Amino acid sequence: MKREEINAEYKWRLDDLFVDDTSWEEAFNKIKTDLSVFKAFKGTLTQSSEALLKGLNAYEALSRNLMNVVTYARLRLDENTKNATYQALVSRSESLMTEFGESTAFLTPELLSVEYDAIQALLQSDALKVYQKYFENLFRNKPHILSEEMEAVLAQTAEIGDAPSNTYGMLLNADMTFEDAIDAEGKPHKLSNGSYVSILMGEDRVLRKDAFEKFYKVYEAHNNTIASLMQAEVKKNIFFSKMRKHPSAREAALFENNIPASVPDKLIEAVNANLETFYKYMRLRKRVLGVDELHLYDIYTPIVAGVDFNIPYEEARATVTEALGVLGKSYQDVIKSSFTDGWIDVYETEGKRSGAYSWGTYDSKPYVLLNHKDNLDSMFTLAHELGHSMHSYLTRENQPYVYGNYSIFVAEVASTTNEALLNDYLLKTITDSEKKKYILNHYLEQFRGTIFRQTMFAEFERDIHKHVEEGGALTAEFLNQHYYDLNKKYFGPDVIIDEAIKYEWSRIPHMYYNFYVYQYATGFSAAIALSDAILKQGAPALDQYLGFLSSGSSDYPINILRAAGADMETEHPVSNALAVFKTIVDELDTML
Repeated sequence: MKREEINAEYKWRLDDLFVDDTSWEEAFNKIKTDLSVFKAFKGTLTQSSEALLKGLNAYEALSRNLMNVVTYARLRLDENTKNATYQALVSRSESLMTEFGESTAFLTPELLSVEYDAIQALLQSDALKVYQKYFENLFRNKPHILSEEMEAVLAQTAEIGDAPSNTYGMLLNADMTFEDAIDAEGKPHKLSNGSYVSILMGEDRVLRKDAFEKFYKVYEAHNNTIASLMQAEVKKNIFFSKMRKHPSAREAALFENNIPASVPDKLIEAVNANLETFYKYMRLRKRVLGVDELHLYDIYTPIVAGVDFNIPYEEARATVTEALGVLGKSYQDVIKSSFTDGWIDVYETEGKRSGAYSWGTYDSKPYVLLNHKDNLDSMFTLAHELGHSMHSYLTRENQPYVYGNYSIFVAEVASTTNEALLNDYLLKTITDSEKKKYILNHYLEQFRGTIFRQTMFAEFERDIHKHVEEGGALTAEFLNQHYYDLNKKYFGPDVIIDEAIKYEWSRIPHMYYNFYVYQYATGFSAAIALSDAILKQGAPALDQYLGFLSSGSSDYPINILRAAGADMETEHPVSNALAVFKTIVDELDTML
């Protein structure tokens, strides 16, 4: 379907950012002018409170305007990744980001050139007190900040460093084409990155198998190219970690948000220690599906047969709105407005970026990209992405620009809390016993996809970085074999690990997000704890949770989550989540 065939009510409205490309061009040119003016602040920042405030305000205005320019270009391109006009705007905005980095490279080294006590004296001004946490965190980074000249060099390399991810994105979204998958009756089904999982969720095993094999046949054809991109991405992460004097790429990524290395390590250890429960779920799946061999193209399809969960978008948004009523009327009212105020781009169209996300700027709507299908999974995706957007909305409503974003460590908590609350709502309101079984199965799939799968990704990501840091090369053969071996470990003896799965790592865009994936699993665990508290404790837990959504980056993410009721420096959230998984597996095993 072409984009022009979609009604306006199902498209996002980007006029919060720019009314048209001409106004974008004007903003682009103004930023270039302002960057030249900003250089005049060099050498003045720590002379007085007034000078510091003026410099910080100018920096924030530049950053704020730049993010509007970058985000508009990217959102427009994601509407149709084949659009050459917006490919050019994205490229130009990325170059502008590099120029911004070069022109402002003096700021951080200059601020760190004085003692912390001297900065504290300047911050006694009422207008500057808001920056206390900002400077505390800035000086925490002091050992890893380089000279002005070196910072400028690193800024110039940023655009080059984005090349592996950008090239991979174009390959994935614009250049890959797939054969139609054929069902048991010989009918063709369009296969794409967007439709693949939906097909695997279907009941037609012939279609699932054909889709699985044809899908990975395309990735096999690009295996060496993507392996080269992956190696470049990993080497980039290692390069920047060494330049900033961190012991490893992973520790550099964790340092940014002040996350102890023990957090992802404990996650991987806890999940590996509970794989027997996951194996039991796979045995349950094999028994209920009635197959002699359980293959990897059998793990997405529901094990409760004959349940009709056709959910049109209008029904999905009504159900999600009702389910999130437990978060209070004001929260629910904003959710309602998101459907009419142009937050959401709903349907898959030709050239549109695959998947789903929430993204915006401090000045814009928290936009949501979907590729909606009329099924249960898409309804949960809607709830998930609205969780991100509400986190952004409440943060920007309650925090100044300097704290107007939240760290990636907490990024998946609000989204997954929404999913948990939707799951609870459906189990309480659906009376059909078969549908309840289906929902329980769907809940188990959330655990499989978020805790077990993402932890496997995290283990893969950790291992390949360590391999390169120890002098190894990320050949296609190494990547394929290591990923295949992890699948064998995670899925256990009752699942046939099909040879083609060794290419799956190459279809995961989050591998280019620099140690992001483990946070899906930690975020899911925190969300289970927080949603359970909201449902059982009511107002006190809700107030804590809304405080979490409104905190942005005003404190370190570990502290923000702890204040909300989930202490991720302990084993409790992950262990509790895995205990819930075991309970549901046992319950569904009894019911089936």
